Amino acid sequence: MNKEHPNIEVLKRLDLTNLEASAKIIAEDFVWHYYNPELPELEGDYLGLSGLKDFFKTLAGRTNGSFKVNPVSITPLGDELIVTHVKDTMFLEGKQMEIDAVVLWCIIDGTIKEAWDIPVTHTAKFLES
Repeated sequence: MNKEHPNIEVLKRLDLTNLEASAKIIAEDFVWHYYNPELPELEGDYLGLSGLKDFFKTLAGRTNGSFKVNPVSITPLGDELIVTHVKDTMFLEGKQMEIDAVVLWCIIDGTIKEAWDIPVTHTAKFLES
C-alpha cells in the first residue's frame, strides 16, 4: 500500500473557503505570489494569512463571489514542493469562464511557507450561460 506524501496531507487541510480554520498550517511568514496580466490589480505578493485572506476577498469582489477552485491533479516533487493543477471557474465582467492554473506550494515542517499561483490566461474559456 502506498502512503500519501505528508505534504499532500497538509495541503488537503487547506480550506480556501475558511482560511481562519487553516491558520495552523499557514506559516507566519507565508507568501502568496500571484501572476496574471489579465488582472494586473491583483498581481503581486501577499504576506501571511491576512495577505492570503485579502487576495481571496479581492478576487471574490472582482467575480461577485463566484470564484471556485476545482482540483484536477496534485503531484509531490521532492520533500518540499507540491504542484497542483486546477480549473478555476468564475463570472468575470458578466461572463462565465473557466481557466487552467498551476499552483506550486512549498511546505516545510508541516506548514505552507510559499505558493505561486499561475493561471494560463491565453487559453481561458468563456462558457455559455
